[in-house]
Amino acid sequence: MDILKKPLITEKISAMNESGVYGFVVEKTAKKPEIKAAVEKMFGVKVVSVRTMRYAAKQKTRYTKSKVVSGYTNAFKKAIVQVADGEVIDFYGEI
Repeated sequence: MDILKKPLITEKISAMNESGVYGFVVEKTAKKPEIKAAVEKMFGVKVVSVRTMRYAAKQKTRYTKSKVVSGYTNAFKKAIVQVADGEVIDFYGEI
């Protein structure tokens, strides 16, 4: 099971990257120690703290010519990770 699904690249998270705070979408069943270990192993940095939050699925409705389409967005879990001072995670280094 891969704990880290993808990094969060939003305007708010990108502003926090300068202070050593990064965001990730993680597996819904992942615990804080597992997230910490996965980030340290993948990026080779020292993690100071991990904050998590769960987002519930939201109902969405779209009106088309032929019918009304209703459904739900995906539920997910987000982790905000703070690394030690002076350490950086480079998401764009491989591109």
